[in-house]
Amino acid sequence: MSIVIAILLFGFMIFFHELGHFATAKWAGVRVNEFSIGMGPKIFSFTKGETDYSLRLLPIGGFVAMEGEDEESEDEHRFMACPVWKRIIITSAGAIMNLILGFAVIFILTCGQTLLGTTTVASFLENSSSSEYLEAGDEILAVNGEKAGCDYDIVYSLIRDTDGTVSMDVLRGGEKIHLDKVVFDTRETNGMQAIILDFSILGEEPTFFGRIGYSFRWTWSLVKLVWRSLGDIISGEFGISQLSGPIGVTETISDAVKTTNYKGLLLILAIITVNLGVFNLLPLPALDGGRIFFMVIELFRGKPIDQKVEGIIHTVGMGLLLLLMVVVAYNDIVRLVTGG
Repeated sequence: MSIVIAILLFGFMIFFHELGHFATAKWAGVRVNEFSIGMGPKIFSFTKGETDYSLRLLPIGGFVAMEGEDEESEDEHRFMACPVWKRIIITSAGAIMNLILGFAVIFILTCGQTLLGTTTVASFLENSSSSEYLEAGDEILAVNGEKAGCDYDIVYSLIRDTDGTVSMDVLRGGEKIHLDKVVFDTRETNGMQAIILDFSILGEEPTFFGRIGYSFRWTWSLVKLVWRSLGDIISGEFGISQLSGPIGVTETISDAVKTTNYKGLLLILAIITVNLGVFNLLPLPALDGGRIFFMVIELFRGKPIDQKVEGIIHTVGMGLLLLLMVVVAYNDIVRLVTGG
């Protein structure tokens, strides 16, 4: 049952993404030939108006097939008949909907909190290492040069550290101070050294608008975390073996369902849907961001790139993306079998 729930939740995130493309395409007057959740063979479908709505066997994605998007067409309602700025909106809408969904989930979590975290140090644990450098009342402005807009920025920056020593900018008594070396105790987790967070953050009484502002900062913190993680993969800090695909994501959601901790499940959903949004905006062939990249070029040069050339680039990109998905799926299966 937990796996079924996980697949349904993953499907909901895909549906939300494709709904963004679908709704904006309709708004722009583009003919939508098919709205599909899932890939591969159809399980069932029905037609309403000009659109075929389908559910497909493999819950690893979805698509909105628009007239003239990837093929030549003379239909007046084809995708390429739209002004380029409308096409950019249509193409980016899926990722934006994922980010909106992430914010909505974070807001639900925020509404369940009696206090909202700040960036001010409240107190230290007994025998705290960081208390030799930090003081209660310090407002943490940045960790390792990364600005701290909320308490989760602090937590995520410390999570990414590997040697237990960080630099911090703090506001102490109205004066900005740079602490070049703040030392934390560490413990080994999954073969890596992880910082032990030995201080607590001051909480403040929430208001309605305070919850909204905090939710925006928390969501933005997740967006930055995704970008930094991608940077870590590119730089070699983390390997491809540590990536997860639909199988790994389903397993993670399934584990969260089993714990019956709805807050943990909602946080995982927020992280995953923000990941989907950010990843799809990357300027890589076959991704929404890659298509937007070509549209921005068109915007500046005054005419589109040859559709056949762009199609070849996206086809090659899709092939490479599918190859990556196979490698990631293999890693997910190995982790499932070995329990790693």
